[in-house]
Amino acid sequence: MSKKLISQKVGAVIIGRNEGLRLVRCLESLIKNIDIVMYVDSGSTDKSVDSAKSLGVQVLSLDMSIPFTAARARNEGATHLMQQYPDLEFIQFVDGDCDVQSQWIESANNFLNENTEYAIVCGRRRERFPEASIYNQLCDIEWNTPIGDALACGGDALIRIESFREVDGYNEELIAGEEPEMCFRLRQQGWKIRRIDVEMTLHDAAMTKLSQWWKRTIRTGYAFALGSSIHGKSKERYYVKENQRIIIWGLVMPIVIFGLTILNPISAALFFVYWAQIVRVAVKRPSLGKMKFIWAASVVLGKFPEAVGLIQYNINKATKTRAQIIEYK
Repeated sequence: MSKKLISQKVGAVIIGRNEGLRLVRCLESLIKNIDIVMYVDSGSTDKSVDSAKSLGVQVLSLDMSIPFTAARARNEGATHLMQQYPDLEFIQFVDGDCDVQSQWIESANNFLNENTEYAIVCGRRRERFPEASIYNQLCDIEWNTPIGDALACGGDALIRIESFREVDGYNEELIAGEEPEMCFRLRQQGWKIRRIDVEMTLHDAAMTKLSQWWKRTIRTGYAFALGSSIHGKSKERYYVKENQRIIIWGLVMPIVIFGLTILNPISAALFFVYWAQIVRVAVKRPSLGKMKFIWAASVVLGKFPEAVGLIQYNINKATKTRAQIIEYK
């Protein structure tokens, strides 16, 4: 299909704040392939807005007096595009720290045209600088999801507008995990999600510090707790197992071991169960080579910051405190 025909059917919504050159690269990667591109800015203090306008991209600046969520930014961008271009069929959502690969839009568009039962298609997201840190490498491993039908997608995906409208888009109240939550609702309506074997985006995590990994993993725990509170009673038991693992490995076991250690210092040896778990998880991913133990350690020891996120969610819920977004960069 020609670029002209694709441009009549596909629009893009990019969200970001203070992404600088990352945003410029993102926008340039899109305008090469489609004409309808909207950047949704959430209070940037750099030249993001000016840069987008200089590239001929439509800009929507969010009212930051209203609590911000990425879900709200995506919804507002999508609403503006659908109002301006009622003949659009698909929206490519992209985070402002990602470049879209040149073949992606056409490949994704063709897939959704040929498979009308699918609401969303996503591809391979890669880290731009995986060698910069082990944390970037961990992100690159995380992005390498299985090819085929999927339960969810991430922030980069091509979405069928018909299905997006059917579920009223993203849940704007969610500060994390809004993409899989919307995918859950789509699947409940009979729609499917597909991960295809096509390069989709280059992502720049810019994550070089342990503190960044810790905050990002807290957000993961918060998302699991929040998601299960909404849909945990469903037949799928959405995120219930994830929460159970956090509670066991991130809360119950360390508390029990600490308690036993107070009674008998030899009990501290029980902490070796975590190292045994790391080895068990690592041997399941031989393809990761030397990274398999680092990846396994992030999975197992990540239960501690995830537990922080779970506790944070429950405190907010108990005190009826509005959650603030958890950012790592």
